[in-house]
Amino acid sequence: MDRFIRALIHWQAVDPQAPARTLTVDQVRRRYAEGAANSHRDAASAPVAAVTDRRIDGSGGGFGVRTYQPLADRDRLVTYLHGGGWTVGDVDTHDGVCRRIAASLGAVVVSVDYRRAPEHPYPGPLQDGIVAAEWAAGTFPGRAHVIAGDSAGAGLAMGIALHERDHRNVEFSAQLLVYPPTDPDMKSSSMRAYGSGYLTDVDDLRWYYEQYVPDPRHRSDPAIDLLRGDLRGLPPTVLGTAEFDPLHDEGVELAARLATAGVAVEHLEGPGLVHGYLLLAGVVPAAAGATTAVLDALERTLTAAPAPPHAAPASGGPATSAPTLTDAPRSAAPSA
Repeated sequence: MDRFIRALIHWQAVDPQAPARTLTVDQVRRRYAEGAANSHRDAASAPVAAVTDRRIDGSGGGFGVRTYQPLADRDRLVTYLHGGGWTVGDVDTHDGVCRRIAASLGAVVVSVDYRRAPEHPYPGPLQDGIVAAEWAAGTFPGRAHVIAGDSAGAGLAMGIALHERDHRNVEFSAQLLVYPPTDPDMKSSSMRAYGSGYLTDVDDLRWYYEQYVPDPRHRSDPAIDLLRGDLRGLPPTVLGTAEFDPLHDEGVELAARLATAGVAVEHLEGPGLVHGYLLLAGVVPAAAGATTAVLDALERTLTAAPAPPHAAPASGGPATSAPTLTDAPRSAAPSA
């Protein structure tokens, strides 16, 4: 195990936090936000040209998106779904992740502030993600478009990819899935091996599923049980897992099933790491290395993919047919 991760586990054992399932949702959200802020406090953010907050209309009401313009625009687009058990996290907790993606890939990144459970259970967050991906494709047309996410956001990202495969409103050039939850039955060997004492507790994971999918009848839906459905025709996939993660084996199995279905897959192990390493990249060198590795793999995937048709100018400005928006620019100059 990475020595920094071992130290984090030791500190948590000395001063344990109350399990998420014993707290109110607001308490869990505040704690998650504080932890994300602390992990980025001493780390320089990747520079981008501008960051803009907007609101768009979804099928169940309005929600936010945050758009990152890269300094060196390479005519790419990433729609990003943040992690947090469908219940916590937001565009602020994953600001550093999205800046890193924009800078690394030269991509416009649209980070989705989807409505969260339990106030908005399944399929609400998924529907918001679908609307956001289609909005992004219409606003920044002709770009190589990646659907991406971490943890619960990775599950949402793949659910969006399945929807768009079947409805053909958006064509994705790739999908990036980092430690996705794929099996609501949570029956893998890694759930038993790493379900306690590795910063992510299996009983808390079960609680998150209960918030997002309170009706057990929906847990067999292909957008929830990602190992159950037909995986043919999905975009080339980069899939990252962490060695000491309860979700590790689910990710390994998903990579194997995608390959069997004829999907090009590059699976990257996160040796010595735990669930959530993207948020630790500013303080744990091995987490930074694993983050760089998955983005390098995505770069290879996009480089190998055919160029998108009718590519938009490199300026990446919104299409004239874009939906009506309420813009709130956060930065008009390069930021670090």
